[in-house]
Amino acid sequence: MALWTFFGLLEGKATTGWPRRGDDDGQAEVLGMPRYRPELCDAGCTDCAAVCPTEAIKPSADGPARLEVDYGRCVVCQLCTEACPTGAMSASHDWAFGVRRREDLLWAETPAPRKSADRTTRAFRRSLHIRHVDAGSCNGCESELQALNNPFYNLHRLGIFFTPSPRFADLLLVTGPVTHAMLGPLRATYEAMPEPRWVMATGTCAVSGGIAAGGYACGNGLDGVLPVDVYLPGCPPNPAAIIEALLMFLDRAPQRVEGGRVGQ
Repeated sequence: MALWTFFGLLEGKATTGWPRRGDDDGQAEVLGMPRYRPELCDAGCTDCAAVCPTEAIKPSADGPARLEVDYGRCVVCQLCTEACPTGAMSASHDWAFGVRRREDLLWAETPAPRKSADRTTRAFRRSLHIRHVDAGSCNGCESELQALNNPFYNLHRLGIFFTPSPRFADLLLVTGPVTHAMLGPLRATYEAMPEPRWVMATGTCAVSGGIAAGGYACGNGLDGVLPVDVYLPGCPPNPAAIIEALLMFLDRAPQRVEGGRVGQ
């Protein structure tokens, strides 16, 4: 018996039962998106907006005590929570921010009616094949994607696989802000995929451009480049958040976020 096999038997099963069971998701105490509580805002205070590096927080035209918060631009740097004098922007463990509509990442008093799931994904519930394209990422998202196939998360147990060829892919998973140099290869990959085909913007860069948005080498993420079916911000989104978003896309898990707020 090989030594590594012996050690494996000695240690026992390493794979979590989450999300099928209430086991460990591997994200205990991990900081997520800052939580916005407008009722705590001081009139005229824009301290959090002043330090936000991606303009995810802006003063609102609706009143001096209101802010426009776009979680699709948030890089989870926590600077706003440190600058806020009243706790209106506070740290949280809200990391499951996968949504079907870009507007669900915008904080709103009254969320718009939710878009119903695309029922054609029912045929892919038990087996989804993903083609990943790095469209200019810093490799932070790629590090989290690699963790999906480690013994703890073992993505294959959920019937979800990465494929090297777009011709066998159902979902195109894109990371990075979409640099000008990657526009051609990205579109060619999408066109090579068979119908039906879907697109997932993974990480804040793919959702909105992130820190590099509008720079000399890139645009503002996937919107306007390809039709996006799932948005998952984060810098980077953790492996559990990616799994949640994929299961939500397959209609095997509920969408947790509406109007920029995580539901209870």
